[in-house]
Amino acid sequence: MAIRKKSNKNPPVLSHEFIVQNHADIVSFVAVIFLLGLMFEFTAKAAVIFVTLQYNVTIPATEEQSAETISLYHYGIKDLATIFFYMLVAIIIHAIIQEYVLDKINRKMHFSKTKHSKFNESGQLSAFYLFSCVWGTSILVSENYISDATSLWRDYPHTLIPFQMKFFYILQLAYWFHAFPELYFQKTKKEDIFRQIVYIGLYLFHIAGAYLLNLTHLGLVLLVLHYFVEFLFHLSRLFYFSDEKYQKGFSLWAVLFVLGRLLTLILSVLTFGFGLARAEDQQLNFSTGNFNILAVRISVLASICMTQAFMMWKFINFQLRRWREHSSSQPQSVKKKFVTAKGKNSRKERENGINGTVTSNGADSPRSRKDKSS
Repeated sequence: MAIRKKSNKNPPVLSHEFIVQNHADIVSFVAVIFLLGLMFEFTAKAAVIFVTLQYNVTIPATEEQSAETISLYHYGIKDLATIFFYMLVAIIIHAIIQEYVLDKINRKMHFSKTKHSKFNESGQLSAFYLFSCVWGTSILVSENYISDATSLWRDYPHTLIPFQMKFFYILQLAYWFHAFPELYFQKTKKEDIFRQIVYIGLYLFHIAGAYLLNLTHLGLVLLVLHYFVEFLFHLSRLFYFSDEKYQKGFSLWAVLFVLGRLLTLILSVLTFGFGLARAEDQQLNFSTGNFNILAVRISVLASICMTQAFMMWKFINFQLRRWREHSSSQPQSVKKKFVTAKGKNSRKERENGINGTVTSNGADSPRSRKDKSS
């Protein structure tokens, strides 16, 4: 993300600069239109599709399971409208964090252009990762997914999910879709656009895959695990920008990153290689949402393994680059110390002789003979 310079001149309406400067107000206006649509009867039916979750199923209460009725949800084409609305909300929240938090810190710290861009990126992502981690963990605890690992594949397909889980996935997709227009709003450099698109695309591919293939239980666990590690990295980078001597966070992140990749592979192999592979119903059925066939299991597991391998490759390159920078800076500091020590020795040599020892010429100098005679 590049630095957005505020100008006193008002750009032409609907020009490139006008849209970039006022994109939050424009998006807020569009979001308010959907909310106002809820107030009128002839527009409420259309507005509800954008604002509220669709495809709810009410399960009547039974004496054995629950004393109250339960509302569960499944996915459908109308979810695209809901994702679009909350994508607008994500753009608004992004602008609020940028203007009222990150820009104020940037003005105080006086970062360079490169640090300014990375600080904004880490600031936005750390806030999102923290929010998603806390929310995702609360869902895992309330649904008892942590205490029982078999819930990752038991009773598959997980076509009906609770409100909190569906809302979580809708907001995840909305957030990563909002990252595409943010490339334009934040004036991302051309050389960084491809990297950002690949980064965003990987998130959308895996989140949408877990949502559409009814693998929401496994997807939620892996997302929370991944988001926690990424949150630690971006938090460490924020501290590093304020104090470049701070390196402890990166060391802890490096350990947790490797453990996170290992745990992701273990849970994935356990789910697809043992849990779903031993299920009784292994026939493809779009009506019931059952995708538990060998081809799908191999494809999903291969996708996860390839992504983890790609992340490890990027991680190793990052660590090697840091090691080279650290090793290249050390000889310079050692050389400076050697030059300083050599300068001190040369002065001592001129005064007292070679390597600091007093020579016979120095001992028999007229000044020393005078001191001895006195």
